[in-house]
Amino acid sequence: MEKNTLDWIAWVLIIVGALNWGLVGFFQWDLVAAIFGGMGAMLARIVYALVGLAAIYTIFTPHK
Repeated sequence: MEKNTLDWIAWVLIIVGALNWGLVGFFQWDLVAAIFGGMGAMLARIVYALVGLAAIYTIFTPHK
């Protein structure tokens, strides 16, 4: 099965989220919060939400 644009966007967001959680786990540093103005900043919350939606999309998308 070939990946469409939405699949690639979801994949990139999941990688961003995974790398961010790795940084939080190893160094207690949240890259998304640092870039977008803190964990409570609207833009950071949007990025967190998009990462979560990308994970849900990927879970329920059939893959071979």
